Amino acid sequence: MTRPLPGTGANGHAAPRDLVIGGYTPDTGGTGPGLTRVRVDAEGRPEVVARTAVPGPSFVTAHPRLPLLYAVLEREAGGVAVFADDPAGPRLLVEHSSGGSLPCHVAVDPAGARLAVANYGDGTVAVFQLAADGMPGPEPLLFPNEGHGPDPDRQEGPHAHQAVFGPDGVLHVTDLGTDEVRRFLPDMTPHPGGPVRLTPGSGPRHFVHHEGHWYVAGELDGMVGVYDEDWREVIRVPASGSDARNHPSHIAVSEDGRRLYVANRGPDTLSVFAFDGARPVRVAEAPAGGTWPRHFALDDDRLYVANQRSDAIAVLRLEDGVPTATGTTIETGSPSCVLTR
Repeated sequence: MTRPLPGTGANGHAAPRDLVIGGYTPDTGGTGPGLTRVRVDAEGRPEVVARTAVPGPSFVTAHPRLPLLYAVLEREAGGVAVFADDPAGPRLLVEHSSGGSLPCHVAVDPAGARLAVANYGDGTVAVFQLAADGMPGPEPLLFPNEGHGPDPDRQEGPHAHQAVFGPDGVLHVTDLGTDEVRRFLPDMTPHPGGPVRLTPGSGPRHFVHHEGHWYVAGELDGMVGVYDEDWREVIRVPASGSDARNHPSHIAVSEDGRRLYVANRGPDTLSVFAFDGARPVRVAEAPAGGTWPRHFALDDDRLYVANQRSDAIAVLRLEDGVPTATGTTIETGSPSCVLTR
């Protein structure tokens, strides 16, 4: 069931938009169908175009130039799959082992030459060389990790969570289990400075680079950590103003660079921060439109939120950068990622 977004069109968000939604399937602990492609027209009316059955595609990204999608398959024997980015629906082209267990994030470098996978289950980072046609080679470079953090339930061992290629081509990978950011040079050798050690028990999850600083969402301590280009800590601020226990998930900066957004699981809100230099200052906190906001995508004057436990994508309108309810939802089981196309 979908409902249109009111108040848009000629005087609002006029460009049609496709979404690719990933999530957990029954064989991976969820209720979703696999990948779902949705078309949102200029008036905000969403229509499900296609569903592609694939086990547990919990995170999806796109090649920077080619019409290809990459998804991790978050199962014990982890997988990574390549799809044709067909407007009629994602079409599976090839599948490989992810080189570890329970992969939860995948990223392509800006040149389209490498594919990095964060395997949450055992902490292994896998890096695939991409051919000119965007296809990964069958044998990735594998970078296991060891260690633990102070939380015996969540940090009993390494848990790689997100891979991000920095502006200098260095690959950065958060490890929630060891409170580290692991770094790999552009030739994919480990950084000579070793991993960055973050606040014990913070559980770094997703992070973003903005104007010479790194902003890291701590899943376990509910904080946003700010670090300079050399990963020296500048400040840490609460991700939410709520008294509810918070497990921040995704963090992103608006296209104009004026706002920082954080999804809060527990309070089920989206926090909006302005920048005072490098310091994030929370200016608003709004309902996420559902329960357990796992991920979101910013798109001009709209914000799409994957509310995992509500089995729906909430479509919110941004008014002066603040998310506001529209009543529009896109129902799909256990969504964990939303990608705009």
